[in-house]
Amino acid sequence: MNRQVRNGSSLGGEHLTDLLVFGFLQHGPSDSFQEELKRLGHTLPTPAGPEEHFEEELQTDGSRCSRFVSEGPDTGSETQEDVIRNIARQLAQIGDVMDQRVPPSLVDHLVRQLRDRSLSEEGRRAHLATAVEQVLQACPRDMEEEKAMLLVTMLLARKVASHTPSLLREVFHTTVGFINQNLLTYVRNLVRNKQALAFCQVTRNLPPNRAVQRSCAGLAKTVRRTRHDEQ
Repeated sequence: MNRQVRNGSSLGGEHLTDLLVFGFLQHGPSDSFQEELKRLGHTLPTPAGPEEHFEEELQTDGSRCSRFVSEGPDTGSETQEDVIRNIARQLAQIGDVMDQRVPPSLVDHLVRQLRDRSLSEEGRRAHLATAVEQVLQACPRDMEEEKAMLLVTMLLARKVASHTPSLLREVFHTTVGFINQNLLTYVRNLVRNKQALAFCQVTRNLPPNRAVQRSCAGLAKTVRRTRHDEQ
C-alpha cells in the first residue's frame, strides 16, 4: 500500500513541541535518564486513534532508546506524529555533532540554576535562554538562525537530563515552554513542509494530475531555495 500523510489525528501546536522534544531526548549517546523518560512519556497527550504503548529497544551501540509503539492496525500511512519523530531523529543526529560545542561548565551552571525550587517557570526559561545564547555564539554562522536555536535548546535539555536525570521533567517542560514562546511558528512550518514533501513523494506513484504536479513543483523549488539559503 502506498504511504501517505494524513492529518486525522493531528496535534495542536503546543503538543507538536511536546512530541518533538520528547523524540529528540529519545535519541542520544546517553541512556542515563531512560527510566525518567519512560515515566514522562506516559504523561504526554496523544491523539485519539490506535492504542499506543511505551517500550524500550536496544540500540546497536548498546544504549537504549524509548519509543511509542502503535497497537492498532498498520494502515501503511504516515501520520503527523511519524513526521515529527523523523524530524526529531534527524535533529538529534545533528545535535550529536554539535555536542562538543557545549562547555561542561555551562551545563553545570544551568543544572544548579534549574535545581532552585523557588524559581518561577519564567525564571527557568530566562536561565535557559541565557545558556542558549552562549552556545549559539559557538555555532556555525551558516546555519539557519531558528534551526540553530531549536537544536541548541533541545541539546541543552538533553545534556541537563544526562547530567541530572531527576531534572528531566522540569527541563522538559521548560524547554517546551521556551520553544512554544520563541519558535512555535518555525516548528509548525518545519512539520508542514515535511508533510507536504512526503505527500509529493506519494503522488509519483499515482496517475498524473496537473494541479498536484504544479503544487509539488512549486514546493520543490521553495525547498531548494531554502536549502541554498542555508548553505
